[in-house]
Amino acid sequence: MKPRDIQKAGIPYGPAFKVAARVCATAASQGMKNAEIRLHVNRVGQDPAAHIDDAVFGELARALIPESREAFTERESPAPWQQWGDDLDRKSIEQMRNACRLPISVRAALMPDAHLGYGLPIGGVLATDNAVIPYAVGVDIACRMMLTVTDMPVSTLKGEKGRLVNILEEETRFGMGAAFENPHDHEVIDRDWSITEVTKRFHRRARSQLGTSGTGNHFVEYGEFTLSKPDLELQPGTYLAILSHSGSRGPGANVCKVYSRRAMDRHPDLPKPLKHLAWLDLDTADGQEYWAAMELMGDFASANHHVIHREMVRSLKCRALAQVENHHNFAWKEMHDGRELVVHRKGATPAGEGVLGVIPGSMASPAFVVRGKGSPAALESAAHGAGRVMSRRQAMSTFTWSDTKKLLADRGVTLLSAGLDEVPGVYKDIHQVMRQQEDLVEVVAQFDPRIVKMAPPGEKAED
Repeated sequence: MKPRDIQKAGIPYGPAFKVAARVCATAASQGMKNAEIRLHVNRVGQDPAAHIDDAVFGELARALIPESREAFTERESPAPWQQWGDDLDRKSIEQMRNACRLPISVRAALMPDAHLGYGLPIGGVLATDNAVIPYAVGVDIACRMMLTVTDMPVSTLKGEKGRLVNILEEETRFGMGAAFENPHDHEVIDRDWSITEVTKRFHRRARSQLGTSGTGNHFVEYGEFTLSKPDLELQPGTYLAILSHSGSRGPGANVCKVYSRRAMDRHPDLPKPLKHLAWLDLDTADGQEYWAAMELMGDFASANHHVIHREMVRSLKCRALAQVENHHNFAWKEMHDGRELVVHRKGATPAGEGVLGVIPGSMASPAFVVRGKGSPAALESAAHGAGRVMSRRQAMSTFTWSDTKKLLADRGVTLLSAGLDEVPGVYKDIHQVMRQQEDLVEVVAQFDPRIVKMAPPGEKAED
């Protein structure tokens, strides 16, 4: 539809006008004829409330109902928060302070790996009252870690390196849009993906991307897993293990895109620094839809890792002795301070008392299996990794492959592929990060990477 046709349909200039143009384009891409699109827009303009649940034009209907757009009222005083680590960058601290201005914010914490993100900083933990913030969960919903300890001898890392490399490269895929021609199977794909319009639309892509690893800081590694005392139903010793980092791929990114846009449409009065902190009340249809989609993406991301590890273990003809996994981009309903809160962990590891998790370093530094201490002050959270110290663009102009290859050789690491924006120097010292959160987690075991694969150079980051 042309702008004047949208206006004639009763759609005023402003946020709703932009929504109208967008949903018209979506309808056209789905094969709807111009006359049919025009008819729908006219009907929505005349009676928005009757079309709120329409799969395509419902977004426009909601944008036209005044009650769905809420004026911003800042808290009288910021929600309390604490930080771990004394070397955090100014911008991430500023983002946390902004998040604590929201009327829905209750309490927050900033982890020692914190750095700049969209809305909430990476490494940020934010507890809210009956509301979810799509960008505080993150674009890569349910990005997570998974580690499998195998019964293969550590000597295999050198003695059968070629075989290990071939299996790694055969059993997962890296890169934007990476997919399998012959999709893997997992029960999550047989679930009801029609719970929201966007999950229904991306069900087919989810099937083809199951078992893939994506781009950005996502990886699959072989390494040496060292356990100093009995734990995880294992005896002390050094084992060959597999470690992976990835999330919900294209489907998760599109869930974030759709519902963050709806959240922003509901809160057009948010100041510019708070724009990406727009929220959805859980009592609303959009809030309930996002929550259902987010939980499905969590199960999909977990399945993604399980398929990678299942297929690698099968091809390696070995046994899995132990496994540890955790989300670190998600929102949970939890009890804190005697009340139920929505706890967003954006690049933060759940660290409730006794809860196991994995905190990685870089391709040339260790990852750690940890057990949470349940710190109330940190909202039972910990860092999710070493944390970046520079942007991807800065990394490309700072480091060289010649220096990086020398460092990797010194550390005994074989790198199969990666971008220069993921070399070790872009990350904080993981040992320092771990020291700064000794009150949040205890170290159970250490994983030292030996064979590393990430997306090839030139891939756009999606993390």
